Amino acid sequence: MSAIELPDWNEVAQAADRLALASSPAELHGALCGWLAAGGADAPDWPARVMADPGVPAPQAGDALDRLRSASVAQLGDADFGFTLLLPDGEPPVVRAAALFAWCRAFLGGFGLAVEGKPLSEEGQEALRDLASLGAAQIDANDDGSDEEALVEIEEYLRMAVLLLHADCALGPQHRARLH
Repeated sequence: MSAIELPDWNEVAQAADRLALASSPAELHGALCGWLAAGGADAPDWPARVMADPGVPAPQAGDALDRLRSASVAQLGDADFGFTLLLPDGEPPVVRAAALFAWCRAFLGGFGLAVEGKPLSEEGQEALRDLASLGAAQIDANDDGSDEEALVEIEEYLRMAVLLLHADCALGPQHRARLH
């Protein structure tokens, strides 16, 4: 686990409400992480960038959305793989799974905005396909929520997939630039 913790789900929800953002904390974090993983700029006005809406105001310095950005940047760059997804704690697995699927859809949107034709490794392409499959997934109305273990495994896989995509798109070009 990273020493850099993400802000609390409720803090992010309240900060999003203050800016009139019609996105859940999972969607905001997913879009931000997609943007950053694809090599998008670490910028204080990130909500406007990841929502492709220049009219979205920038968060106040130090508020939950600003801390979400700085923690996400730090976690993606953590050599100890301390990256975590912002999902609701203490909720039934079916609620957390719905948030995870929304996180994936938002990740794909943010990633698509920033990737700009950067080449992906074969593993990166597979990870992106898997994220798309999860983003398209639906909750089974008859699900009794007993798949906690499966949800934990999917979340762990997603963490590694996001770090792989970040390495392909953001870290790879940075390392190549330093070599020249």
